[in-house]
Amino acid sequence: MSRTTIISSRQFNQNTSDAKRATRDGPVIITDRGQAAHVLLSIADYRRLTSGDSNIAELLAMPDADAAELEFAKIPDLARAADLE
Repeated sequence: MSRTTIISSRQFNQNTSDAKRATRDGPVIITDRGQAAHVLLSIADYRRLTSGDSNIAELLAMPDADAAELEFAKIPDLARAADLE
């Protein structure tokens, strides 16, 4: 099962070896100021994505999506009472 790893650009710069090793488990998303900026893939994953053997339905299905680890920023003032006057 593929697992997505998320690291900051600072972590990537300080320990590139760990990031490369993490691609054995799946893609590594590298963030810049908290926003996804780059993706590091193993060469096998890259070749699979660019081989042209997949059709659009297979690419959109994302069978390993449930294994993805995502972080969402909290927006504190998003919900508030409606002013109906």
